[in-house]
Amino acid sequence: MRLAPTRPFLAAVLASVLAACSPSDPPPSRDAPTPRAQAGAPANPALGSPAWYAWVDRTLGIRDNGHGPDHGSAEWNASVQHRLGQEAPQAAPGSPEWQQAVDALLRTRATAP
Repeated sequence: MRLAPTRPFLAAVLASVLAACSPSDPPPSRDAPTPRAQAGAPANPALGSPAWYAWVDRTLGIRDNGHGPDHGSAEWNASVQHRLGQEAPQAAPGSPEWQQAVDALLRTRATAP
């Protein structure tokens, strides 16, 4: 009895099974995912710039159809503090430290699931 012809057949069957069981999609990227906040947040706006104020305003809903306190005014800063509630920064409202804390908080908040 000769078994030699069955070896190529078994090799072909094994190769077919392995090919069928292999994933067809490439493995997922190991790069860090892009935070969702950056989709709506300006890339690197200068704190206190018109683009930054507009983004904070949109994110927190301070103005209603363009009506509301002027960006950066004491009333606007108080509105931001109120909207942030317990998470509001402890720094003096409107100060560079406060703006930085608001920016970091909103970017983090937007990336949370």
